[in-house]
Amino acid sequence: MFPSPPERVADYRRKGWWRGETVDSLLRKAVVARGEAEALVDAPNREALVGSRQRRLTFAKLDRAVSAMAHAFAGLGVARGDVVATQLPNVVEGVIAFLACARMGAILSPVATAYRAHELRQILPAVTPRVYLTTGLFHGHDHAAMLLELQRAGVTTAQVVVLGAAAPGGAHALDQLMADSPATSFPAPTDQDAAEALTLCWTSGTEASPKGVPRHHDHWVVNGEALVEAAGLKPGDAILNPFPLINIASIGGMVMPWLVCQGRLIQHQPFDLPIFLGQMQDERVAYTVAPPAVLNMLLNNEALLSATDLSNLRCLGSGSAPLAPWMVKGWQDRHGVTVMNVFGSNEGASLFSTGQAIPDPEQRARFFPRFGAAGIDWPAAFPAKIRTRLVDLATEREITAPGVEGELRIDGAMTFDGYWQAPKLTAEAFDAEGYFRTGDLFEIAPEAGGRYYRFVGRCKEIIIRGGQNISPAEVDVLIESHPKVREASCSAYPDERLGERVCAVVALRPDQTLSLDELCDHLKAQDVATYKLPEKLRIVEALPRNPLGKVLRRELSGVAAS
Repeated sequence: MFPSPPERVADYRRKGWWRGETVDSLLRKAVVARGEAEALVDAPNREALVGSRQRRLTFAKLDRAVSAMAHAFAGLGVARGDVVATQLPNVVEGVIAFLACARMGAILSPVATAYRAHELRQILPAVTPRVYLTTGLFHGHDHAAMLLELQRAGVTTAQVVVLGAAAPGGAHALDQLMADSPATSFPAPTDQDAAEALTLCWTSGTEASPKGVPRHHDHWVVNGEALVEAAGLKPGDAILNPFPLINIASIGGMVMPWLVCQGRLIQHQPFDLPIFLGQMQDERVAYTVAPPAVLNMLLNNEALLSATDLSNLRCLGSGSAPLAPWMVKGWQDRHGVTVMNVFGSNEGASLFSTGQAIPDPEQRARFFPRFGAAGIDWPAAFPAKIRTRLVDLATEREITAPGVEGELRIDGAMTFDGYWQAPKLTAEAFDAEGYFRTGDLFEIAPEAGGRYYRFVGRCKEIIIRGGQNISPAEVDVLIESHPKVREASCSAYPDERLGERVCAVVALRPDQTLSLDELCDHLKAQDVATYKLPEKLRIVEALPRNPLGKVLRRELSGVAAS
């Protein structure tokens, strides 16, 4: 499968934006250059999470593990172009699976561990994976048992492979499969093209069903190169990754920069502050990411920071919520650490407020560079591979004057080409000039001669809880299936730690009452991902609607925040 049209591939390679290099080629170069250097490290609490010991792999051992997993997948029938699905916590096997698919020409389709049967019934028939690699009991849920039940129900024909040395009946144990694999390097296809699909990740938007986002090697390589430049990474740097390998935040923001700079990738999950700080010190971390609320809290706790050696830390990425100028300035002035403001999406809408692009830390907290805007140049190579513009939603005219709100549109080397098997959604996602419609409102800030964008808000109805996109339309329908509910609509309410949480605004049938626990029990019975569950319930007489009957979700924000 080739996600990008051949003319785009040819154009971008002619410009030097894409280099035609595969992810496996990057790995093999790292093995040659740094074979005995440590490359990939589990979190120290791995045993508590999945019952097996922490693993630390050199590039040479990683290379052998990648070949062993590729041989194991091939033995289960995976061929070039086939899909391997994974549902794993943030352990080294997730990275190995990504690299094994890259080596054998397969397509990795990772899903969040929070997904339950409800989401998988939508995803699995669409991608028909040959293999499904998962774990057993994790955070109180048996993922292997769930997959085997879906297999028995005819939802999937994928062979279930379970992390570790043991597996339930009907599944395969990964450790045994890899131990039985040939000791030889897996032969990568000699004619592999970097424009072949490598991943199929899943995202949520205003639609009720998850959307597949295919990306190829060229997409991922340029993403890694951009982050290396943006974060100022050097060869051998340690990168602390708190994201499970399911989307662009982990693959593009952590795994690919690690491969490009031939450094060390340190895994972390779930977010645990003492472990996180301990890893930053013990692993000599140069770059990581953290939510704004965590960076605020740490800066206000000098006793905690002073007890941690952060002398190797140079850059912190943060985003998904507005950054406080005092926080960005405080990290820079007091600790010499650059906080990089990040705006991004699975579709490849990417803006980075780097220390190079916006040296003033307080401006960096408030603004994003107008990458690709006519007549504006930026340091580093990657900004030239991104094009942006603001568009008036009513007229579709481009906005060039400061202080006027418009939707941010993005195109360029990191932007995807369309959703998986969804031509209508794809057509709606791009404008007439080929720019991706981000669904986010920005304005050109008058400061610095109009070089910056300022984030204003969203024009898409989407809730982002701790970096996870939630389609309110999906949850609305599930809530309205409750026998006591007449109509329902979900809205976001602000949260300092997670950015946003979900509030269910519900109108009940006559003479009914409903509690939050009762509502959540109803949703759990439908096997809904736990992060989508409402954490607040507001009962109203009726939902606000426009003259055509459409729910005015924006008017619910005041109800949700109360």
